[in-house]
Amino acid sequence: MASAIELLEYLKKYPVFGTTVVRDKVSKDSSYTNLLIHRLRKRGLVQKIERDKYTVFKEPFLIASRLVWPSYISCWSALKYHNLTEQVPHDITVVTTASKKAITFCNTKIRFVKLNPKAFFGYEKVKRDGFEVFIADAEKSIIDSALLREVSFSELREIILANKDAISINKFIRYMRRVGNKSLIKRFGYVFEVLGKDCFGRLKRFVDASYIPFDYAKKMGGSKNEKWKVVVNA
Repeated sequence: MASAIELLEYLKKYPVFGTTVVRDKVSKDSSYTNLLIHRLRKRGLVQKIERDKYTVFKEPFLIASRLVWPSYISCWSALKYHNLTEQVPHDITVVTTASKKAITFCNTKIRFVKLNPKAFFGYEKVKRDGFEVFIADAEKSIIDSALLREVSFSELREIILANKDAISINKFIRYMRRVGNKSLIKRFGYVFEVLGKDCFGRLKRFVDASYIPFDYAKKMGGSKNEKWKVVVNA
């Protein structure tokens, strides 16, 4: 049977593990395995995340995208990771196609937001403490923030304007076409036009005759942009 030190070194290979991993390592029955995990938790050597999910680490970002499959970190959390904002999010937002309740781990709330499978793309693997973490790329983190209304559109506009050289407009347009959300396309199309990027030809089939508010977090009212069919209320 492995010693406690050997076991902990072994468990460091897993950002998240269950009782099966421990049981296979110590070659004991479930009762002994549960008692061993309980003792390690009491000593602060193992952290319980949720039912049958444990870790030896105390980094919420490391384990957030490994609690439900498929999933990836997005919205404010990803915007901050890509240095698109100076705002430090209090929570970690995880996008998934499944339904899952929020949890709190090491005083950090991890929220799970359900996304239509059609829009579940645009994420990448990044290294964190030697492990792979799934996170939205810069462009998709902005799109998800608007699609899920996690960030006001006025704030997203400022993020785009401040980081225009770090964002791929071509990738952004490709992503928007793939999502196919007309309101999303109208709003971002207008922002890109303000930047001097004319993408109307590539997006015009998504622009119908209905006017929408530019910022969904504010009341309708303001000047109308006839090209993109948005009411500039911000």
